[in-house]
Formats: sequence, structure tokens, C-alpha cells
Amino acid sequence: MPADSSSASVTPETAQSGAGLKVGMKPRHLVMMSLGSAIGAGLFVGSGAGVQAAGPAVLISYVVAGLIVIFVMRALGELVAADPNPGAFSHYAGRAMGPAAAFAVGALWWVQLCLVVAAEATAAAQIAANYIPAIPQWVIALAIMVIFTAINLTTSGSFGEFEFWFSLIKVAFVTLFLVLGAAYLFGWTPAEPPAAVFTDGFMPTGLPGVAAGLLVVAFAFGGIEIVAVAAAETADPSRSVTQAIKTIVWRILFLYIGSVAVIVLVLDWNDERLTESPFVAVLNTAGLPVIASLLAAVIVIALLSSMNANIYGASRMAFSMSERRMLPAGLGSTTKRGVPVAAVLATSAFGFVAVALNYFWAAEVLGVLLNIVGSTLIVTWVVTLVSQIIIRRRAEAAGEELPLKMWLFPWLSYATLAGIAMIIILGLTVESVRTQILGTLVFSAALYGIGYLVTRKRRA
Repeated sequence: MPADSSSASVTPETAQSGAGLKVGMKPRHLVMMSLGSAIGAGLFVGSGAGVQAAGPAVLISYVVAGLIVIFVMRALGELVAADPNPGAFSHYAGRAMGPAAAFAVGALWWVQLCLVVAAEATAAAQIAANYIPAIPQWVIALAIMVIFTAINLTTSGSFGEFEFWFSLIKVAFVTLFLVLGAAYLFGWTPAEPPAAVFTDGFMPTGLPGVAAGLLVVAFAFGGIEIVAVAAAETADPSRSVTQAIKTIVWRILFLYIGSVAVIVLVLDWNDERLTESPFVAVLNTAGLPVIASLLAAVIVIALLSSMNANIYGASRMAFSMSERRMLPAGLGSTTKRGVPVAAVLATSAFGFVAVALNYFWAAEVLGVLLNIVGSTLIVTWVVTLVSQIIIRRRAEAAGEELPLKMWLFPWLSYATLAGIAMIIILGLTVESVRTQILGTLVFSAALYGIGYLVTRKRRA
């Protein structure tokens, strides 16, 4: 198949000329940005929806999805370390399967992150409105979108430093939550520990519940792949991304599964508080209301950090696709400081639409956004793995030495694809999930068709 030969990149030459993106981030920014983008609404709010769907068995959903994410990230890391590019999996899909595939996965991921940005802004505004009820939720959401759009219009180095400290706060918070949750379970807090756990059994909703929880969980892990996009603006990207991939996924898995384990051990799976903020509910149950109130503010910071990173990642994808002549040329322009202003504004646009939705349907917006996003990540994972298999075989045939390799190739790549297929099959047995999956597949097919037409005109 034809390769996607034209690609956006960041080089010393572009940095000197003032054209294109510029190298500005450090390896520590890369690691913390990936942590920051993944620890957001999916964990702090979406985890409650997952528990309600599957009960304590949501832990199975997290383990399955977590292992798949680890293997997908390793496969992606192999591609990025050898060929860092702001188009990331879109660029690799183009190399492996042709420009139409590059357009489809790039556009799908960009739309997905636009929705995530809206979800993060909505979740942060929802929590903040509980503590400052005098200000309408839509006003808070509007202020959030204005501030964080402005932050993303700074240089990548300034953005990276800001995101580093934001992410550090949320990682420290999740760690503190794990410590306090364990203290409550051992009886070391003012409240009495639960007399029994799993009162309705470990799997109260059966396998369909676990399947329904998988897409919620998939959304929770979404965002970690931004490391592939950001690597191109990092000094020594091959070395930086290799270090990041080796450490990020295990930290994420520990923080996620540890947090959800505390939640299911403390709260009943049908507790109404799970739909609001399960983390705050756990701390209130543990007899720590003051800490719960203080940490609610930290949750808002965490959500904003995730949104911040997602605006960055989506804007770079739009920039890359414009550079490859798949989106309007204006999205590929940058300032002298290397900021793709048009791409940032285009990415933030749906967040501002969500502000209007908050005005009319404040209570329903977040749930709708969370449901839309989950299945789109599965498409990204599949395309990443298929691209890795094809490009790895070409590299081996050409005798190329890769700086980072997928474990147990090709068998683990195929096994991961089989695991994703299992998620899809299970999801098709649940009506609400089936609608998401089929809708995403139809949308992806439509994007592929549009991509074929767009790239055919480009080649003409």
C-alpha cells in the first residue's frame, strides 16, 4: 500500500527558521504530561460509572484494559522511538496502510480529544459549582475554557512546565487517597471500617456488567498516548520516549487499580454518590470531611490538568494533519514561538460548545460525553497495533535496528489485538455499548472514505 510520505516534524532547522513546531519540552515534562492527561475525568468521575456498571468486578475491567494499554503503549513506543512525529499513530497508519487510514485515525483521535476536553471542562465545572453555588455551572465552564485555551497559546516549554506541576499535584493527591483509604479499611480513621464488603457478591451484574464497564474503563485510560504526540517537541525524542514508555504505564496501572480497589472496598456498588465524586464519597465515609472538602479542589485541578494536556495533544494532531495536507492549510501555521494558534483554537471550539450545553442541560452533559468517547479509543488501539506489526516487519526485512522493541513480537501484538476483539464482542452483547461500538465503526468508515477523497485530491 502507499505510504504517507509527507509528514510534519520538528527539527533544529525549523526551530532556527521560526517555522513549524519547536523543541521546548524536557523528558520530565513528557512523563508528567502523560500522567496528567490520563488522570482526569475518567478516573475521578468515570470510575464511579464503571463501578455502578460492573460492581466490584470492575476491577477485572481495569486489569484487562490496563494490560492491553501497557502492550499498546509498548507497541506505540517502538514506533515513536524510531520515528518521532507530532502526527503519531496517524503518521504511522499512513506509513503502514496509506494516507486514507492516516486521515481516518487522525481525525477520529482529534474529534475524540475535542470531546474529552469538553468532558473535563464539564466535570471540573460540575464539582466547582457544588462549592460555589452562586456561580452557574456554565459560567465556570466558560472561564475554564478561556483560561486553558490561553495557556495552550504559550510556548511548548512554558506549557510543559505548567503541566508538570499540575500533574505532580494530582499524582500526589491520588497517592494520598490510597494511603487514607487503606487507613480507613484498617480502622485508623475516625469512622468505623465497613463490617462487610461485596455484600451483593463480586459480580452483581454478571459478565454483561463487566463488558459495559470496559468502555468506561477504556476512556479512563485514554490520554496516555499523548506521549507519542509530545515526543516530537522534546529534546532527544528517541531516548525521552523510551524512558517515558518504560515507566508511565506501570505508574498509571498502580494508581488506577489501587484507587478503584479502595472505592469498591469502601462503597456499595449501587451507592448514589458514585455518580458525583467517588473519591470525595470515600473520604467522607472514612470520617474525613475536612480533607474531602480540600481534596475536592485538588480533583478540579486534576481535571483541568488533564484538559490542558488534551488541548495540547489534539492541537498537535490537527497541526500534523494540516502539514500533511489532510486538513486546511491554516491549521498548520505557527507563530514565531512555534505555537499552532489556529489548531489550538479549533481544538478548543467544541469545549465552548459544551459551555452552551452546560447552560441548557448541566446535569446530563458529562454522562453523554463519557459514553461517546470510550469506543473511539479502541479504534486507535487497533490501528496502532496493526501499524506496528506492518512497520516492524518492514524494519526487520531491511535489517534496521530499533531503539525500543515490542515484547515477544509478533505474538504479543497479535494477542493484544485478540484481547481488544474480546472487548468488542462482549460490548456487542450490551445494548448501550453495542450502539457506541457500531456508531464508532460507522463513523470511522465514513472518515476513511473522506480520507480517501481528500488524499486522492492531494495526489492529483
